[in-house]
Parts: sequence; structure tokens; C-alpha cells
Amino acid sequence: VQLVESGGGLVQAGGSLRLSCAASGFTFSRYAMGWFRQAPGMEREFVAAITWSGANTYYADSVKGRFTISRDNAKNTVYLQMNTLKPEDTAVYYCAALPSSDSRDYANGNAYYYWGQGTQVTVSS
Repeated sequence: VQLVESGGGLVQAGGSLRLSCAASGFTFSRYAMGWFRQAPGMEREFVAAITWSGANTYYADSVKGRFTISRDNAKNTVYLQMNTLKPEDTAVYYCAALPSSDSRDYANGNAYYYWGQGTQVTVSS
């Protein structure tokens, strides 16, 4: 099983980035997918999640209206479009997979089975 994030980098406040997470080794279309982030010295926090079909999406209040999660089951990839970035969005961003038959507690990182290695996002002021 592999989840490989890409698309992170350094961007000025107000800018945009698009993160990708390529999945392999499991049946991607049977899993909900989530994005989490962790800033230095902080606990990991939920960012966004999407159900297996893409029909439903969920966001943390801090990113609602600025970030958009989407997926392409044909490409086994989940995306996070991040607009109007703020310095407080600086963190390592992780994607994670949650079996659709399991918990619906999308904001609970402990419910997710598989995790990527993360990609750094740095927003300068």
C-alpha cells in the first residue's frame, strides 16, 4: 500500500497550491480519503475528507471556502486545491485512507488505515 503526496512548496500569502495524493496497493474506490496537516509543535488536525464516490465532502472550519477536496477514482488520486493561503496554513500535509465500510468519523485521524509520508506547504507573509 502506498499513498504518495505531491504539490507542496513555498507560496506567498494569498496564493494557491494544488496537492495530489496517488494511491496504490488497495481498492481506492472503496475508501473515503482525507487530508490532515501538522504544523511544528502542534497536533495533527483534520483538513478535509471526501467519500468514496466523491458525492460528499467535509471541511474543517478553518479552511472552508478556501480549500476544495476532489478525487478521480480512475486515476486513484485525491486532490486538495488550496486557495487564498494564509501563513497559518503552513504545515506538513498528509493524505489518508478510510474504508467506506468503517467509521464515518472523517475528522478522526485514528480511524484511517493508511497514511502518506506528507508534503510540506509553507506560506510566507
